[in-house]
Amino acid sequence: MSRLHKFLFEGLPVRGILVQLTDVWQEILKRRAANLDTGAYPEPVRHLLGEMTAAAVLMQSNIKFNGSLVMQIFGDGPLKLAVVEVQPDLSVRATAKVVGELDGAQTLSGMVNVKNEGRCAITLDPLNKLPGQQPYQGVVPLFDDHRNKIDKFSDVLQHYMLQSEQLDTTLVLATDDNTAAGLLIQRLPIKGEGNLAAKASMADEDEIGRNEDYNRISILAASLKSEELLQLDADTILRRLFWEEKLIRLETLKPRFSCSCSRDRVSNMIRSLGADEVESILSERNDVEVGCDFCGQQYRFDAVDAAQIFTSADKQVPGSSAIQ
Repeated sequence: MSRLHKFLFEGLPVRGILVQLTDVWQEILKRRAANLDTGAYPEPVRHLLGEMTAAAVLMQSNIKFNGSLVMQIFGDGPLKLAVVEVQPDLSVRATAKVVGELDGAQTLSGMVNVKNEGRCAITLDPLNKLPGQQPYQGVVPLFDDHRNKIDKFSDVLQHYMLQSEQLDTTLVLATDDNTAAGLLIQRLPIKGEGNLAAKASMADEDEIGRNEDYNRISILAASLKSEELLQLDADTILRRLFWEEKLIRLETLKPRFSCSCSRDRVSNMIRSLGADEVESILSERNDVEVGCDFCGQQYRFDAVDAAQIFTSADKQVPGSSAIQ
């Protein structure tokens, strides 16, 4: 069962989160493998998407935000896009699109950032938007300040967190075909609650890299091995790493797999194609078939279904065309 554990270091300006996704991650992989058109992800893609999934859950649970967190990697390699979406209740879905063969590419650079054009984007999309309100989005390149390619996804996110929150952050990520897991250690802000959309104070920026308590705990966290993160239970991991520290254990949450696709949402997508385009598709085949990339659910619309989609649009928007 997937679990997420939050904790604080008593008397120290440091917090931590540990997540181990088991059934959630296995469900994501199972649904992809069951897709006859695409089949299972290649191993390097599974590895990256697993790290992204664990990291996205950690980041969503680390902020106070009533909306979805969407993490994306995209670039100029054979892995064109990888996406993870996490809702406030920690319901998760993830997908990736591979174009062509990986040709032996195993690293982040080889899959996504061949010509240094790859990017990582994190979007916070409010559930109840105010009029004119836009999602908050932060984007960072997949290279460092000297334009050297970054091959560890955790390093990309640590750079992102430092830019967006001005807070020191340590991330340890690991994945296999059974578990996607991660440990986040972060220095607490000097004033107020840090989140992806917040502006840190000058005091926070001045503290970057200087806090001895955070630096000590960060070194301990970074010593965690992948096999330990994937195979040991949370209590054992925290006891082994921080046995000399006094932890305050906070809430334990249960992430779950869930997809927000629906027939209504697919109908809206079909409506956006326009009546002429849909008529063209129906002239070549008996129905319009749309599959959800996240969960594999197939939606089929025949000529009658399509007519109803555009007829309802006519009632809402006078003068719009409809399939006859």
